[in-house]
Amino acid sequence: MDDTYPTYINRVVRMTVLDSYHSQLPNIQESPKFEHLADGTTKAVNFPGYTVMTPPWEDESENQAFYGSLQELQTILEGEFKSSLMISLPPESFHLTLADLIWENNYRDAVQNNPEFDPQLQGRIRESFGQYQELYRSSYPIYWQFFGVIVMPRAIGVCLVPKDEESYQRVVEFRRCIYQNPGLIGLGVEQQYHFTAHITLGYFGEIPAQLERDRISSMLSDLNQQWLAKEDNLFLVKRAELRKFDNMTHFYRKSDFPVVEF
Repeated sequence: MDDTYPTYINRVVRMTVLDSYHSQLPNIQESPKFEHLADGTTKAVNFPGYTVMTPPWEDESENQAFYGSLQELQTILEGEFKSSLMISLPPESFHLTLADLIWENNYRDAVQNNPEFDPQLQGRIRESFGQYQELYRSSYPIYWQFFGVIVMPRAIGVCLVPKDEESYQRVVEFRRCIYQNPGLIGLGVEQQYHFTAHITLGYFGEIPAQLERDRISSMLSDLNQQWLAKEDNLFLVKRAELRKFDNMTHFYRKSDFPVVEF
């Protein structure tokens, strides 16, 4: 289901140009993953599930400069939006999702119908990680790099492209080991999206009646050029982990959750 390497690059290029921002911004929607409180603040709503991801920044040692640059970019976006349009995520939660698994009502229903769902899912992911390690017995430095800000229907983040074709192929094969695992499919876990490597910086909150589409589009395009010129724009994908979440601000794991080193 995932793209070939050339198709992926071409698709991402189209997502990070001025015309794309101009066409995407009128369609953005307020994210249901947060609620507005009476005091004017926002709170993450309950949104439970599992994902396979790189360690979040708070548990990361390899990509400190990269994440620091993303925090700087996030702060600039907060100022440029000049409203409650963007609900920023805690920088310590920044991460790259490698495979979405199950979330919200699908997860709630799975646990209700199968009390052993959690340990069974953990076991199937451990099998998939082991299959990948059998497929690629030698390590390889998998590098991705910043390519631009992307506007999604309910969120904003930065998109990544692989440094080389091997880095892309290894991630795609890793995803295949997960999504083609018959045991996971039996648990109701299926691939629902083409892979678009991105790190979410925030979700959309209240959408202004008069959204400054032209100004925001130009601002995002200008920021892309500035960040593409930065030296610290490489992201090392060294480790993947099964993580659980209760909402979109914190992703955690137990000591026996499966991990894989690339």
